[in-house]
Amino acid sequence: MKKTIIINGLFVTGDAAAPVIEGCMVMEGNQLTYIGKDAPQPLETYDEVIRGDRKLYMPGLVNTHGHAAMTLLRGYGDDLALQVWLEEKMWPMEGKFTAQDVRYGTLLAILEMIKGGTTTFVDMYDHMNEVAQAVSDSGMRARLTRGVIGLCPADVQEAKLREAIAFAKDWNGAANGRITTMMAPHAPYTCPPDYIERFVQAAHDLDLPIHTHMSETLKEVEANAEQYGARPVEHLEKLGVFTRPTLVAHGVHLTDEEIAVLAKYNVGVSHNPGSNLKLASGVARVPELLKAGINVSLGTDGAASNNNLDMFEEMRLAALIHKGVTGDPTAVPAAAALSMGTSMGARSIWLDDIGTLQPGMKADFIALDIDQPHFLPRTDYVSHIVYSASAHDVVDVCVDGSWIVSGRECLTLDEEKIKREFESCFARLTNS
Repeated sequence: MKKTIIINGLFVTGDAAAPVIEGCMVMEGNQLTYIGKDAPQPLETYDEVIRGDRKLYMPGLVNTHGHAAMTLLRGYGDDLALQVWLEEKMWPMEGKFTAQDVRYGTLLAILEMIKGGTTTFVDMYDHMNEVAQAVSDSGMRARLTRGVIGLCPADVQEAKLREAIAFAKDWNGAANGRITTMMAPHAPYTCPPDYIERFVQAAHDLDLPIHTHMSETLKEVEANAEQYGARPVEHLEKLGVFTRPTLVAHGVHLTDEEIAVLAKYNVGVSHNPGSNLKLASGVARVPELLKAGINVSLGTDGAASNNNLDMFEEMRLAALIHKGVTGDPTAVPAAAALSMGTSMGARSIWLDDIGTLQPGMKADFIALDIDQPHFLPRTDYVSHIVYSASAHDVVDVCVDGSWIVSGRECLTLDEEKIKREFESCFARLTNS
């Protein structure tokens, strides 16, 4: 088993007891085995010695909600309300997507994510075999799910459900465990109640979690109450969704009582501040969610509603907007925002062996170039990560013990070919 040591580095661990360590970190195979001031054994005994001078190492970022192939729709239909954006722009164009489109839309997103320090992401989309293969090829980690919209005839519903189940079975644990799966009825407003119940049963049968959009806009919440006599949280509770481990995306419009229900069932919330602001969906009650003990993670959503996949930007937004909305500068401190982008993100998708730099954890980490003006003075590295850093500061990325980015260059994918094929797919979509 290969043993690697990084020396002369700065390590932001995610461990409250020792948040920043100056020294070295040891990786054996795909696992971290040591982090501390001094090397545990002579450097000559290691297979690889890496100098970490002028770099800051931290856990890889975890993006807990997105639709990767929507890079093909970046800048297409901006500055519109959610329902108009979906019904008039997104869904008609997505209806043209082929498996090839999804493959290259996803690969471009993966390039953007890994070069920006995201090592794990959640994806809910169609043609998911292409997405999973792209993840496998890239070396990334992902929790994937075939998102299903149920506004269709019964036979089409049945076919989609079968496809979602087959995908979940085929890919769960694939790529040396880097790929895990979920079941995903798209949202309460796009799936009839009896159809959602069938997804719940499938999740029970497969022993898998559930991921869905919920309470993203006030209009959605009001429509749910009018159509079903209950707001989305109560509606999904009645349908049994929360009897499975559940991650909901957005959770913008929640009452105190609904927050208590989510806490009762240990439902995680993927906070998507950039997307929610751009679509004017509102600002989630993150301070209250955190106080209730809910795992609040961060997601970019798709590139059509963000429009980038920069998780550093999401951490910064999460730390800033809640200060502005509440008038409380302590509402979401930098350390909390960093945790939402790393360790809480990992826990919210039931991956307990990533998200921090500690012995026994998987070797999923990134390195930032801190030999730059915006990292000076060297006062508080956690603060600098959240308030000063960006995706462009990432120089090296390691996932599952393998380097997939080195010196800002992706080692696993052909970037030029992906960009060329992506442009070809976009040209066909817009000319058809």
